[in-house]
Amino acid sequence: MTKVSVLLEPVHAFAIQVGQLLPKLVLAVVILLVGWLLARLLRAGVAKALRAMNFHVLTERAGIDGFLRQGGISTDTAGVLVLLLYWLVILAALMVAFNSLGLTRVTEVVGRVALFIPDVILAVLILAFGSYFARFVERTIAAYGKNVGVADAELLGQLARYAILVFVVLIALEQVQVEAQLVHQSFLILLGGVVLAAALAFGLGGQQWAARMLEYWFPTKDAQQRKDG
Repeated sequence: MTKVSVLLEPVHAFAIQVGQLLPKLVLAVVILLVGWLLARLLRAGVAKALRAMNFHVLTERAGIDGFLRQGGISTDTAGVLVLLLYWLVILAALMVAFNSLGLTRVTEVVGRVALFIPDVILAVLILAFGSYFARFVERTIAAYGKNVGVADAELLGQLARYAILVFVVLIALEQVQVEAQLVHQSFLILLGGVVLAAALAFGLGGQQWAARMLEYWFPTKDAQQRKDG
């Protein structure tokens, strides 16, 4: 009888451990199922909300959707945001499930990934609205330049757009915790190059317009005589 008890003792201990772990495992599975359902509902709701707000129109006009298609991504910017939100909820459910099982190390790793997703979402929004604003500024400068007779109005508009885009991209990179010092130095270098290019473009392409404006405001003697005559 003693020998039988000795042999059955490990089995009994294992059964106790299984009995203690089983409720936690069932709870973890329930948490994952609930998180999966919430993620699907959130994905559908946010997708409809973005479509209702014409967010896809904004990103298409900003050129981001075209950039994604060129990179081989079949979805648009709204789809990327919805996918990020979906995985954010899934990771949050995984954190709760692993924490209920006592897997603290795994919970910490998953938590770090989950905390990174909101920064990516904010960076995508910055790129979307910043790119749209850059396109708006480009069209405004080009239209105004053509109205006042600037020869290279479209070129100046494009330079302004690219300058804004560089600034927006650097802000987005800093949002996802790229080294701030590197971002600032890169921005200053690129901004200096854009300003130099704009100055050269205006100096070379807008000479006639500048000459006409100088002659209008500060007429020479011959021009004044022709005007009086």
